[in-house]
Amino acid sequence: MHDNVKEYYGKLLQSSKDLKTNACCTDTSMPRYLKDALSNIHEEVLQKYYGCGLVLPELVDGAKILDLGSGSGRDCYVLAQLVGEQGEVVGIDMTAEQLKVAESHIDYHRQKFSYNKSNVSFQMGYIERLDELDLPPNSFDLIVSNCVINLSPDKEAVLQQAYRLLKPGGELYFSDVYADRRIPQEFIEDPELFGECLSGALYWKDFERLSCKAGFIDPRLVDDKPITIANEAIIGKIGHISFYSATYRLFKLPELESACEDYGQAVIYRGGIPHHEQVFNLDKHHRIQRGKVFPVCGNTYRMLQQSRFQPYFDFIGDWQCHYGIFQGCGSDLPYDKEGIVSTANSSCC
Repeated sequence: MHDNVKEYYGKLLQSSKDLKTNACCTDTSMPRYLKDALSNIHEEVLQKYYGCGLVLPELVDGAKILDLGSGSGRDCYVLAQLVGEQGEVVGIDMTAEQLKVAESHIDYHRQKFSYNKSNVSFQMGYIERLDELDLPPNSFDLIVSNCVINLSPDKEAVLQQAYRLLKPGGELYFSDVYADRRIPQEFIEDPELFGECLSGALYWKDFERLSCKAGFIDPRLVDDKPITIANEAIIGKIGHISFYSATYRLFKLPELESACEDYGQAVIYRGGIPHHEQVFNLDKHHRIQRGKVFPVCGNTYRMLQQSRFQPYFDFIGDWQCHYGIFQGCGSDLPYDKEGIVSTANSSCC
C-alpha cells in the first residue's frame, strides 16, 4: 500500500490538476490573512499540493507543530509564517519526490519571511512509525495533517503515535476524508480509488472509536462538507458510498469523559484570539460569543481550561455537583420518562 501511494503521488501526479476527483482538494473559503500567507509560497510547492481542507488551528504563535504527510510543504510554509520566527514546524513525508520539492525551497521561504534562520525542517518517514524518527515524546504543541491519514494502512498506529508526541493539553488538528459506511476490501485494494483519497477513508464511527482507543477522548468535529465525484468511471465503482471532507480537533487530555457530563459549568470568552475577536468556534457545535455566559459540559470546560485557550476565558463553576448528561451533546437519558409517578410507596416492580 505504501508503494502504491508513493507511486501515485510521486510519479503519476504532476500537479493537483491531475487528480480525478475533488476528494483531496476541497479547500473552503479562505480568510484574508491566509490568502496573504499563501501568496508567499513558492509556485512549485503550490502546484504539488494535494490536501483536502484548511489545517488552520488558532493561537499558534511560538508553537512547535508537526505536519503528518507534509508533501510538498505548502501547509508547513503557511504555518511557518503563523508560528513566527520563534516557533517551529516539522514536516514528515514518505515520498521522496514530494520531500525534494519541499526541501529545495527552504531558503527561498526563509528569505521571503525575512527570518534570520529557517523555522521549518523535513524528515522522511512513515506516519505510522514516528517512533523510528528523532521526535521526542510530549514535545509538540500541535500536530496537523491534511488529507493524509486516510492513505495510511494503519490509522490506529497514526493516532497512537500522535498522542505519544503531543504535550499534555496539546492538540491533533486535521482534515481528512470519511465515509458513511465501511469500505469493502476490493475497493481498498484499488490503487486509483485509494490514491484519490476515497477507498482509504474511515467509516466515521470507526474513526471515533479508534480516536478514543488511542487516548483522544471526545473527538470534536470542526467543520465538514460532502465530496462530489465528477469522474464517471469512479462513480461507477464507488458512487453508492457517500464521502465527506471533515476537520477534527482531538485533545490530549486524559481526564476527559466518554460522554458530555453536566456539572453546571459555564465559560465567558474574553476575546483576544487573533482573527476571532468576537466569536470563537471551538467546534461545529460550540460557537462562543465574546462576553456572553456560555454553559458547557465538563469536557468542553477542560478543553478550554487545560489547553492554550485558557488565558482567553473566564471559568464559572467547579466539579462539586453532577447533573447528569449535558443536554444537546448527542446523548440523553435512554429510559422512557412517560408514566413517572411518585415512588414513595412503590416496590422495585
